[in-house]
Amino acid sequence: MKDFYGQKWYSEGLSFECQRCGACCAGEPGYVWVAPAEEARIAEFLGLTLAEFAAKYLRKAGSHESLIELPDGRCIFYADQTCTIYPVRPLQCSTFPFWRSIIASPETWWRCREKCPGMGKGRLYSAGEIEEILRLSGTERSEPEPYPR
Repeated sequence: MKDFYGQKWYSEGLSFECQRCGACCAGEPGYVWVAPAEEARIAEFLGLTLAEFAAKYLRKAGSHESLIELPDGRCIFYADQTCTIYPVRPLQCSTFPFWRSIIASPETWWRCREKCPGMGKGRLYSAGEIEEILRLSGTERSEPEPYPR
């Protein structure tokens, strides 16, 4: 992720503010990975038991759990042009667009920016903040391929 001069290409930071447009919540099929702690948090938010939440909203994908999608490719929680669990959304969602796969190069950032109207708008995240988000997300499992979901 470093350029010719040894600095990250995003060393001056990147702007992002979710527009809640659904570009990353609908479209191509994919996975929204959900860790056990996230399952518990979302279930509590919805007033459901873990078993009820899992039966209604999760699907098995290999050894992991993913939120189910509607037949048109939308996340089950994207309705009326908003995320209905936004305050407790999974890490994968809350760290978007600061995924390694997206900030790997200026080209991948710009390609994704064509699909996401929030990229390049709003708050400027410093390179340090972006690195911290990457550190917190930690695993490839939190970064689906391809974008968008």
